[in-house]
Order: sequence, then C-alpha cells, then structure tokens
Amino acid sequence: MTKHTPIDRANPTRASRRNSSLFERADAAFGLDGMGPAAVPSNLPENENHMQQAVDRAAEAGLREQSPEAEPQYQARAGAPQPRPEPRVTLCGPHAKIDRDTLRKAGLIVPGDPVTGLLEEFRIIKRELLADARAAQDAKAQRILICSPHSGDGKTFCASNLAIALSAERDVEVLLIDADVMKPSITRRFGIGSELGFMDAVVDRGQRPEELAMSTDIEGLFIMSAGSSSARDAEYLASARTGHVLDRLTRGAPNRFVIFDTPPALAASPAAELASHVGQAVLVARADDTSRAALEDAQQLLSACPDIKLLLNAAQFSPSGRRFGEYYGEEKD
Repeated sequence: MTKHTPIDRANPTRASRRNSSLFERADAAFGLDGMGPAAVPSNLPENENHMQQAVDRAAEAGLREQSPEAEPQYQARAGAPQPRPEPRVTLCGPHAKIDRDTLRKAGLIVPGDPVTGLLEEFRIIKRELLADARAAQDAKAQRILICSPHSGDGKTFCASNLAIALSAERDVEVLLIDADVMKPSITRRFGIGSELGFMDAVVDRGQRPEELAMSTDIEGLFIMSAGSSSARDAEYLASARTGHVLDRLTRGAPNRFVIFDTPPALAASPAAELASHVGQAVLVARADDTSRAALEDAQQLLSACPDIKLLLNAAQFSPSGRRFGEYYGEEKD
C-alpha cells in the first residue's frame, strides 16, 4: 500500500504534497475546510409554532387524499379532471291525448285497466330488456328494435305493448318511434294525429328530434310518428345523420328507452340499417307460421345488433301450463 504523510497546511513542502492523498491535496489546493451547512439567519420571524403548523398542514392534506369523504376541491387537485356529465336532452314535442277505447279495440294494454295475461307477459319481456340495458351501461342498449321476418307476425302489436308496459316503470321514459315509414300505423293504433316525425329529423339537419317526440297522457310514454317518406329513405337512414339523431334522443337520459317499430326485415331495408344503432333487437316470430329459414335470414340481416332476442307471438299452447293473468281473477282461499 502507498504510505501517505500528513500535510502541514500552514507550510506545505513539495515532498509532503507529493506523498499526500488526492483528497488531502485537493483540500490544500481548494480550501475545502470552509464547506459545511449554512448558518441559520438571525433575522427569522419569531414563531414558536411554525414548525408544528407545517407538520399539521401536511398531515391534514394526507388525510384528505386518503379519505373517501374528502372535499371535492382536494380530490380534483390530487387526480385527473373528471369529465362533466352530458346535458340531458328533454323531449319537448306537442302533447297528445290517447283514446283508451282505441287501445282496447286494437287489443293493446290499457293503463289503469285490470291486470291481464297480456300485461303479465310483457312485464316478463320488459324485465329482461331492462336488466340487459342496465348491465351494459351503454346508451345503445337503451335503444330496442322490434322487427319480424314478414308482415303479419305481430311486430307492431309487440312494440306498442312493450312501450306501454315499459312506461309503467318508475322514473322511466319511453319513446316509441314508428320507423315503418312506408306503412306507418303507430299513431293510428293510439288514436292520435300524425305530425312531423322520425324521417323529418333524419333528413332535415336543422330539425331537433326532441321537438318531434309527442308527450302523451300515459305517464312516461312519448310517441314519434314516421314522418315524411321518400324514395331515398334507405340512403338517409344509412347516413351519419341517423346516429346523431339517435344519440341526441338518449343523451344525458340513462332511464330513457327508445323502441323502434320497423318494417319486416325480409321485406324492406330500414330494419337492417337501424340495427347498427341499437343495442338490443327483438325478433318477433308467429307461432305455427314463421319458418326457421325466415328467422335465420332475418337474424343475419340484423347481425349489426350485438344482442338479438326471439319473441314467440300468438302461442296457444304452453307445455308448462302457463296462464298469466288468470290468478288475479281467482277467489282468495
């Protein structure tokens, strides 16, 4: 090992410098003896508790960040800015009074009338649709397309009854849209006048769709007529404008459901065009009439919708003996 001789810093000799370590030579050359912690200024304000106050503020900030009941302003500083909820679009069309006798003649559910088997059936159907929509947590799942392979299968009957049954839910709004532009029938079935409607909102970019949704005297139920028809309806429905219209009708309203009554899937294209804008589709088949091949073909046309359900209409036989509605008329034991 190399032997190091201490340096006489007052009178260093050349030999002593040569035999010293690098640290000692650096100390002699640059004078490191003066380095050390800075002295505390003598003019600091007198405050016996300033250190304790700093500790208390730090502890309080830490508790606010960890506590779930922290004040919003502290949470906002600690994390990323929270997105603002979308403003709710209010349906604000003209008001229409629905003739209950017209509903009865059409074989539809009549709000306020005694419970029937028909009402019980659609209560079960709506429960599954509601559950799937809420599980999805997506505005598209709030849009439900009702379709059938052929005319006469009962799609409009099912769409109308489903809308009435859904509107009975607490804090739920239902907008029933007549999307069968060539053969509209929703307003006639409800006994109300036909106004500007769905296709007018799709064609006219200056038209606000919420202004075409008619409120009714059935609480929670709104109706939009089919509107004006043209030879270019399919092209209009395939445009980006359709998505804008439907997004606006459900914007900021997680408890609003839009039900579409569309033309038969195997007879006209609107059902296939609208399938990409909805989260659920109900394919109505008529018992002992609709063929399996027709159902498979219609399902393929509606494949843009991620969730297609089958509804069997006009069934006369139940292997389990299901008889909804009769229980309410039975005498109590």
